[in-house]
Amino acid sequence: MRRITVPIALLALLGPAVPAAAAQAAPPSSIAWTGCDPAEGAPEGLLCATIKVPVDWSKPGGPTIDLALAKRPATDPSRRIGSLLINPGGPGGSGVDFAYFSGEAFSPAVTDRFDIVGFDPRGQARSSVINCDSDLIGAQAIRLYPDDKAEYADLRATNKALALSCRELSGPLVKYVDTASVARDMDAIRAGLGEKKISYYGVSYGTMIGQQYAELFPGRIRALALDSNMDHAQNIAGYQKWETLAMEGSFLQFTSWCDRTEACALHERGALAYFDDLYARAEAGELIVDGSPLPPEDLVGWVFGYMYNPTSWFDLAETLIYIQEGGESARGEPAPNGYLPVMCSDFHFDVGAFPVLRAIELAQNRLAPHTRLNPLAWSDLAGCQNWPWEVTNPPHRLRASAKLPPILLANSRWDVATPYEWGTNLASQLPSATFLTYDGVGHGTYWRSDCARAAIDTYLVELRTPKKGTHCPAVFPSSPVSAQVAPAVVDPLPQLTGPFRR
Repeated sequence: MRRITVPIALLALLGPAVPAAAAQAAPPSSIAWTGCDPAEGAPEGLLCATIKVPVDWSKPGGPTIDLALAKRPATDPSRRIGSLLINPGGPGGSGVDFAYFSGEAFSPAVTDRFDIVGFDPRGQARSSVINCDSDLIGAQAIRLYPDDKAEYADLRATNKALALSCRELSGPLVKYVDTASVARDMDAIRAGLGEKKISYYGVSYGTMIGQQYAELFPGRIRALALDSNMDHAQNIAGYQKWETLAMEGSFLQFTSWCDRTEACALHERGALAYFDDLYARAEAGELIVDGSPLPPEDLVGWVFGYMYNPTSWFDLAETLIYIQEGGESARGEPAPNGYLPVMCSDFHFDVGAFPVLRAIELAQNRLAPHTRLNPLAWSDLAGCQNWPWEVTNPPHRLRASAKLPPILLANSRWDVATPYEWGTNLASQLPSATFLTYDGVGHGTYWRSDCARAAIDTYLVELRTPKKGTHCPAVFPSSPVSAQVAPAVVDPLPQLTGPFRR
């Protein structure tokens, strides 16, 4: 693995130099660490453990669950700074798996100096995973785009039945998986590690965990790097609008790139016109794939996943040709079991009557005449209709404390999962934050841009933020060969986040 060096041009953008962080021995920990199981794919030298937290934080003496943890000790312990907690997003991404990947996912600037600690959030992966009826998950997936009141009634009935199946199969925890509870869990981990203050890197949904930790425990943060930010202050209109525009904008970046890149399989055909024709045929029921008509929302859902990483765009162009020729199933996969219980606890999504939902859908179609609805945002909205329990962590602007240290926020200009406008709005809520823009396309700036990665590394290690208004240039692949060149670090997001979640 190549070591990352900070480009001279970026050093000029960084703020005044500060002394390097002092080395710190690992503090006494109340967590009983043991070697991780190699059968799970854990690299040699990683440590695993569990920690107990209450199911309901308002009743700390009540029932508890075990959270799964994994730690990759600093590779240069004589220069150790402290613990860096990490989360890869979701909801549903495994922080334990992220820790397993951390030696490849982060540069040596980070892995040398920090004990990297990942945890599976409550209800996810190894931490009392939420299970729901698989038949109802599938039934919900095919009802997310109702065309009339009867179909909408079926969706609402299915959503309620699905939620109740989660409660039946998983117990009361399903009502206590909101992000504020996860943030309190993270502070229990901090205490168990014996750290007075922690550093944190969260990407995608992991940024919401970090944001709520900052709101609840501002004096216990050393560094907070939030990459590809969600915005908990969004209402339904803003949530859908910015996600829809992000999908359309990202896709138009793809078609523009294809038109100027000779190695793109649609270079001579006009990628946008080619896709528009596919969509029109899908709307008319004339796009036959694997012997059956392909719905237009499934076509868009298939494209959606390729917007996370432009190095996949050569494959996207070939896939669109393959779909046109009638081969390749393009149906999106449903969200994992623990996804909706979190989203429906964190946002007010229920719109009530069908005409309201239809009006929202038509508004998004006008905003994005090529791609229409963002499938991730729409599945959030439609999937939470008639959820039977209250929103326990209502959306709101962050209440920023004066105790907060300098924070680093980073967003791509075009990101289908966490729109740029979410990041800029979040920055307005955090006076101590510096906002870094990656001017390209994709999710997780750390793995899209050497410039962004260097800035995040420098901040985590030295607590130096870039200058206000810093932009990192967009990076696009020029040929399939260049897209396959081994990067300085390995992007873990495809393995850790999966389809239709952040």
